[in-house]
Amino acid sequence: MWVARRFLSSVAQRSHYAGRSGLFRRPQHAALPELELRYLQCTCCWRSRVPVAGFETLDSTLSSPFSEASSSSCEEDNRPLDACYTSEQKQTILHLLNNATPEQLADVKLLRGRKSLNIVAHRTKNGPFKTLESVVDVPLLKHKSAVTVFNSILNPVKKEKKVRIQLAKFIRPEVDRTWLEEANNVVSIVCGTQKIAWANVDRGMTVLDWQQLDCPNFLRGTYMASAYLNDVSALVTLLPSADFYIIEKSSISVQNTTLFPIMAHMRAVEAMLFALLEPRNTPPDSNIPPRVLNMMRTAVGRHFGLMVGDARTSGAQAVRQLMTESVTQKLPRINFPPNLLMKYRNAFQLGSRRGGEELCDALLQAVTFYELLSQSSS
Repeated sequence: MWVARRFLSSVAQRSHYAGRSGLFRRPQHAALPELELRYLQCTCCWRSRVPVAGFETLDSTLSSPFSEASSSSCEEDNRPLDACYTSEQKQTILHLLNNATPEQLADVKLLRGRKSLNIVAHRTKNGPFKTLESVVDVPLLKHKSAVTVFNSILNPVKKEKKVRIQLAKFIRPEVDRTWLEEANNVVSIVCGTQKIAWANVDRGMTVLDWQQLDCPNFLRGTYMASAYLNDVSALVTLLPSADFYIIEKSSISVQNTTLFPIMAHMRAVEAMLFALLEPRNTPPDSNIPPRVLNMMRTAVGRHFGLMVGDARTSGAQAVRQLMTESVTQKLPRINFPPNLLMKYRNAFQLGSRRGGEELCDALLQAVTFYELLSQSSS
């Protein structure tokens, strides 16, 4: 063990300080990075240290098909481009440059705009590129930028697809989009365990009405239909007229048996709202859109980034932000009249006992409806 330790120590020190050829010598052409010396304790005395190289650095470098050291070398010392890549890599690069459309070329780093058009024009006039060095003849492409382009072709960056929420997927029943676009104002309704809140918002994104009603008969006894009808009917008499009434569709899982009472409560209120707000005696095949619609609760949560897994968090902070923007920005997402700002300016603070989750959800649902409708129309 002593002999082995002395041998490894002498080899490491000679290669590290003298620069002569050895096991730990840094390559001359910067093909591999300098290996960091590390130490192991001697198992004989547990005091002496034996220097070793960081082999995980070596493994990661060798596993890379095209190391950063070699690419930076091509950029710095102007080596011939064809000498920087293997035959397979050159074939991949030339195949894309010779066959890609301007739109496909624009996805490559540094080839957006005029450069992609110049590549197509050059290969149309002079024929396909036969060498990597010939790519430098394209206007606006120099040696260093060509290396960046080639590396981007060999190692494309995966773009994250933005999830676009389509309004039609979260509105029930299905309604023709042109009917929705003609709506001058909507009333968004959200039912809680003891309250029902609503927000009346016009197509100019101005809040016309925003309030809630206490319902003392909810979740009392055995869901007496007459008691529920009294509370829901009292609400309907207070609702302003609108082109559409949008009722929140809760996303309670049927597999969670502990929430069956809440689910029965929500469904009962929802059914009564549909029955009391929808016009009667409407022919089924008439060209008249329904007045009452459902909107999925998860759609609003995703639109405002309130989802944590499959659960939705409080929207109080989002509403506070909307109220702040209404008075601080020239073009806010939604406009509040001064009386509503004064009324609710402290209603959604952290730790507030007033309770305003239904109010928050009703407003956010109306904003989501209009913004998703605007996105689907563009």
